[in-house]
Parts: sequence; structure tokens; C-alpha cells
Amino acid sequence: MFFSCSKKETCEIPEEVSRIAVDLKIDRLEERFFKIKTVPEMQAFLKEEPLLRDRFLLRDRYPSEELMAQNLLRLATDTSIHKLHQQSNATFGDMKTVEQGLENGFKHVKYYFPSFHLPKVQSFISGLSRDLLVSDSLVVLGLDFFIGKKASYRPQAPEYILKRYEKENLVPSVMLLVSNKFNKTDFVNKEMLDEMIDYGKSYYFTQKMLPCTPDSLIIWYSGQELADVNYNEGKIWAHLVEKGLLYETSQFTIRKYIGERPNVPEISERCPGRIATWVGWQIVRKYMENNPDVTLPQLMEEKDARKILERSKYKPQKK
Repeated sequence: MFFSCSKKETCEIPEEVSRIAVDLKIDRLEERFFKIKTVPEMQAFLKEEPLLRDRFLLRDRYPSEELMAQNLLRLATDTSIHKLHQQSNATFGDMKTVEQGLENGFKHVKYYFPSFHLPKVQSFISGLSRDLLVSDSLVVLGLDFFIGKKASYRPQAPEYILKRYEKENLVPSVMLLVSNKFNKTDFVNKEMLDEMIDYGKSYYFTQKMLPCTPDSLIIWYSGQELADVNYNEGKIWAHLVEKGLLYETSQFTIRKYIGERPNVPEISERCPGRIATWVGWQIVRKYMENNPDVTLPQLMEEKDARKILERSKYKPQKK
């Protein structure tokens, strides 16, 4: 059986981080988009926003920009999409909460990685075609994905995935994608441990960027799921070790523990999917705890998963 337990979350933002100058303003593109009434107006909008056009709306999938403008105009004048726009406004309001969360996260990024350049941040309503874009120069927030349970229309996804599309998951999801810029991984052997540590480093990075954010929002587990896995950490680890899964190379087997699933019945019906990525996070935490001289940039550069496991001294005991 899986049992629950409580875990106290800590939140400490050092003064040297809080005083870093980051002035972030989200450009609400949807406000302009839904006022467009003609194809020429849409073409002008796309010309004004080339990064959105090319990277988020994927210009190369259309045979011509005129056809792209025609398709987007249908979206901009669709009454059902307008309803999503209204509901996103009701959910996010003036976006101050999201702006503050992202600003706080980017301050931490600049603290640990001083050469980091703040990307442009825009919001958009795509008609549930895309949730997020995070690149070096542009972040686009697909707000219609994150309206939550009360939305008139929701992404076509299983319920266990839909749970992560809530307002409070937006900022952690962005920072998780930001981690990809810094996370160096060598998948030459493609063992499950490599993927576990890769995910673990990304979760650890996000945790350091957003120290006030609960673990559950970083890994997309419910509070109960997180309590269960914390309580049963020793049993989960024993299963991975006893079944020889750490050095498994079969992608079919690896996906059972790394990939998207509602649960991992091989361990327990109540064990949430992606459980090996959570274990990777705990290994990385132990590694950093037991190697205090290792900096966050050094961790993100480290490609040797076996080295991280060995030096973490990670050996949770069964309860």
C-alpha cells in the first residue's frame, strides 16, 4: 500500500538574487490578434511578429503566408476561440502573478548564469494548438492551455495529463524548459540512469530557480502522489535496483518508468507515471547535498550519470 506523509516546503530568496535587475513585461498578443478582421490586417500582424510567426505558429508548415493569414483569420473570428480568450482573461487577469513568477525565476537564472539574456515574453491564444515555446530569444505562453478545469474547451489529452494544465503550473513549466539551455547530457549508452539523471538535473534546476514553488508543481504530481512516493522512496529504489533497471537499454522497458503513463503498475497501481524521473531528481539532490563544492553550472555541465549516482551515496531504505 502507498501511504501519505507531509513534507515542509522551504522558501528562501537571497538578497543578492532579489536585487538583480530584471524588468519583465508580458506582451499580450492575443489582445491585438482578436481585433483583426481582414487578411491584410493578419498579414501585417504576422510581419510585425516574425518570431511568433516562424517559431510558435510554424510558418514553414504553410505553402504561403497568405494562406497562413487566412487560416489564422478564421481562428481570430471564431466565436468558440473568443470564449477561450474571455476565459483566459478571467483566469489570468492582468498577468501580474505570472509576470512576478517569471521575473523571480529569471533573476535566479541570471544569478547562477550571469551571461543569460532575458528573452522576449509574449502570451497568445492558439486555439489549443500549442501550449509553450521557450527559446533563447522568445517565450510564448499559450494561455488557453492553462485555463484549467473550468475552460469550455480543453486539450485533447488523458485526464492525468490535463491535471498539469492549471494556472499555477505555467511558470514552473516555463522554467523546466529553460533548463534545456544549460542541461548537458550524453546519451551515448542510452541507459535508463542517463535519462533519470537528465530529468533530475532539470527538476533540480527548476527548484533552484523557483525556490518558493512546491515540488508537486515542478514534477506535475498531485500532493497525494508526492506524499506517496516520498513515503515509499526506499521501495521504489529497491524495485529499480533489484530488477536491474538502472542500466537497462531497451527503450520499451525504459518508457515504462520514464514515459507518460497514468501509473506504473510494475511497482504499484498507486505509483504515478514517470517515477524514474522523480528518483533521478532525488539522486541529484543527494549528489548536491553530499558534494557542496559543486556549483549549479557545474552540475548542469556534468554528463556522467554514473558519477553522479556514485557520488550521491543515494541509498534510501525501505520503511
